[in-house]
Amino acid sequence: MRYFTHLSFLLIVLFAASCSSTRYTPFTEELKKEQRWSDRDLQKIQFYVSQDIVLYRMQTSGESNIVDGKVVMTGGEKVETVVIRRGTPGQLVYNPIHDRFGISFEEKNDQTFLMFGPKSTGKGPYMLLAKEWGDKNGLITYGDKTYKTKSASAYASLMVELEKINKVQVDQKVASGRNIK
Repeated sequence: MRYFTHLSFLLIVLFAASCSSTRYTPFTEELKKEQRWSDRDLQKIQFYVSQDIVLYRMQTSGESNIVDGKVVMTGGEKVETVVIRRGTPGQLVYNPIHDRFGISFEEKNDQTFLMFGPKSTGKGPYMLLAKEWGDKNGLITYGDKTYKTKSASAYASLMVELEKINKVQVDQKVASGRNIK
């Protein structure tokens, strides 16, 4: 009997955990067209990043400012890093053309954003864009500075929580009928 009680409790916990797990869907141009989202709608969507993105830049010895990032001393040189963790929420703050999104992951700072868009084919998920991608790293503009990021960051994509987006509020009224008097 005790075995079944423990097993039942375990099954309930596993079921509850599976129901509460967040499911993210890659944001694509097809999804945008299918949902018929306007630019105003897109600004209301909560975006997420699919994987960690680490931006870094070497500072010359004459610079001593720290901006929104963490400063680490390496071999006597200053390295400024900005880390955006997987699942970090972001918001559309800049939309220069229909398939390029500037997504800000920082509270109340619309000037620091990363650019996302579909790859050169125009299909597939919106991926992190760079000024240029090399074999080992890419150059990214973030705010008014240029950073490097590992080439693996090229696979970071925009995600949306489609369940929340697809929830539809239905106002239902049941007619009571009308009798002739």
